[in-house]
Amino acid sequence: MLKLKLVVFSSILFLLFTNNYSLITVLAQERVESANYRIIFPNFNSGAGIPTSSNYELNTTLGQTAPGLFSSSGFRVKSGFQYISSIIPFSFSISDIQKNFGALTPNTPSTTTSTLVVSSGGASGYSVKVSENNPLKTQDNLNTIIDTLCDTTCSETTAASWTSTTKYGFGFNMSGDDVPADFINSNYYRQFADRSSAESSAVVMTSNNVGRSRTATITYKINIGSLQQAGSYQNVLQFTAIPGY
Repeated sequence: MLKLKLVVFSSILFLLFTNNYSLITVLAQERVESANYRIIFPNFNSGAGIPTSSNYELNTTLGQTAPGLFSSSGFRVKSGFQYISSIIPFSFSISDIQKNFGALTPNTPSTTTSTLVVSSGGASGYSVKVSENNPLKTQDNLNTIIDTLCDTTCSETTAASWTSTTKYGFGFNMSGDDVPADFINSNYYRQFADRSSAESSAVVMTSNNVGRSRTATITYKINIGSLQQAGSYQNVLQFTAIPGY
């Protein structure tokens, strides 16, 4: 049985400013004047809000110096309070958090899939990483299904073709939005980064762009030989989604 763990890291940027200040008392008055000017009945107004009716909704702001959409080759700047509502909140989801391969048959690969969905409005995009706590093991830790080496050699960061039914182990393929280029097609697999061997989580989705509902499919694959010990094997995969700002 394969258990999936979701970890989402979000970053909050705090800007700290220090300044000397003094307490200022503001009073309503009918005249502002000096040796050089006189303002009679001063009145400064500003407003904002979202007027609505059954047929419309209007978002309004006043008092900004340069609101609007500014664009050029390579960038767009949305300036103004009204654009706050267009920012994409960061989110990450996995379609299911527990996978069961059932009974395995030697030299007959078994696969199952999950769907990963990411939305990110940060200026530096996002990344999703994955790792395993250890290779698939029985509960007594006496038997292991190895991490795949594919048909030749693959690793946690480099995919390779895995089509042979006599090459054994556990691995995964990625397809869809923002997946690494080494997943050339559905036959290319990696092994999972193994935290018990001090391997670092590997990136499986990444983009420097703002995006909504970026979707990828992860395909898990197990193939065992006839000498594999019978038993119930399991491990835990940890997905870490990281927004960029």
